[in-house]
Amino acid sequence: MKRILILLIGLTINLTLYSHPWKPNHYVIIDTDGGIDDIKTITMLLASPDVRVLAITVSPGALSSGNAYVKVKSLLNSCYHEGIPVGINRKCDFKSPDFQVALNTTWGEETGIEKGNAPDCNILIKEILESEKTKISFICLGGMSTAASALEKVSLFSQQVKEIIWSSNKPENKDSFNFQIDRSSSEKIMKGDIPVRVVPGLEDEIFYTEPFLENISKIHTVYAEKISGFFRSEIAKNHKYSYSGNDEMASLYLHYPGLFQSKPGTNVFICPNENIRQLRDKSLAILAGETVEKNQVIKYFPLDSSFYFTDIRPYVTDIINKYGTDEWISGVIANELHRHLGSFSIVGVKMGIRAREYFDTGVDEFSATSFAGSIPPLSCMNDGIQVSTGATPGHGLLNVRNDTITSASAEFTYMNRKIRLTLKPEIADKIRAELKEINFIYGLDSNIYWELVRKNSIKYWLNLDRHEIFNIEEIH
Repeated sequence: MKRILILLIGLTINLTLYSHPWKPNHYVIIDTDGGIDDIKTITMLLASPDVRVLAITVSPGALSSGNAYVKVKSLLNSCYHEGIPVGINRKCDFKSPDFQVALNTTWGEETGIEKGNAPDCNILIKEILESEKTKISFICLGGMSTAASALEKVSLFSQQVKEIIWSSNKPENKDSFNFQIDRSSSEKIMKGDIPVRVVPGLEDEIFYTEPFLENISKIHTVYAEKISGFFRSEIAKNHKYSYSGNDEMASLYLHYPGLFQSKPGTNVFICPNENIRQLRDKSLAILAGETVEKNQVIKYFPLDSSFYFTDIRPYVTDIINKYGTDEWISGVIANELHRHLGSFSIVGVKMGIRAREYFDTGVDEFSATSFAGSIPPLSCMNDGIQVSTGATPGHGLLNVRNDTITSASAEFTYMNRKIRLTLKPEIADKIRAELKEINFIYGLDSNIYWELVRKNSIKYWLNLDRHEIFNIEEIH
């Protein structure tokens, strides 16, 4: 009996360590007022594979809700997360000062972003809570107006929201800017049944030191580049507030609550000075996407070019730096599964990664329908899609259509939203023409044919940017 008990305890520990290989620990809705620290905070939350950002709402505070909406949409577009929905709180009476430093901070390209058609925040929150049954964290980077409104208007809010993490300085004195944005809402939420974790910023500590910023600049992700770009701007350089740690502490608390301590008798969580260095290290891990174990069998995937065959070795570092480790690892696994380097399998990898970017999801989180059929070479695209998305036939998430005219396209469905990605016709035609020509000259049984296919596949892997080669259509 004792031996069985020990075995069960050991099994429980292992299940804790390795359970839910695809599921993040944190599902969140973010509410922001467009402050200059919010761009850094939201970017960190988007960067972490252990966080799923289901939606973002905007409220008046540092900026008006309309101006904050433009900032958020421009950030999401620049990170290729166009599919994350954004809602507006139009009901709060707070008259935003529209701080010039916040208004002039660049989050992304703002041209063409229309705020008039943005959904109401409560309608959006209701849709999200109806679609996602996992308990969520509501992260509030401004006032409490949106949280209070959702609590009143959205019946699922009190059931589905497990906690509110609020970035607010000196909330116990009720004189912080975020508290004063909507005083009655702040008091209502603080007295409510949903647990509120208040996370103030670092008071006088410079969080973004020169060595820290140098280390961020060495990370090759769109998120690290976004933060590096912020600090290269004249606005950030000339504003001391940029270098302090404020709303970012909410993101770090979500990931690493053990580095924070609660003030006795309060729900306020602060980071002791001796833990600040660790927070910097953890921030680097977040921006590099190293908050979860990504593999199931091996701990580390080789990124050293010397590990690979001679013909691909010169391109390994360039491909990783241009497109990220996710695309590289998926490409390697897909071609090993496929048993040869193929142009359309590479296209499938890039398509799957692009769909995940669009919704900002991990693997195994959406279903895919491929229209590439089951006849090579176009059907090779299916192998790339299933590896890069985790939407495999074994999981019941990949459907290959053979009842329609085949095309280099696929549909991806996530939380009741659907998009279709199609390889641009001129690129698809070029790949087909090349394959047809070398098949005509050498034949499928020729070693030369497969050597040339391999050479072309490496070329396309390096030169086809997944952000440029697909037409993306939202399907309603």
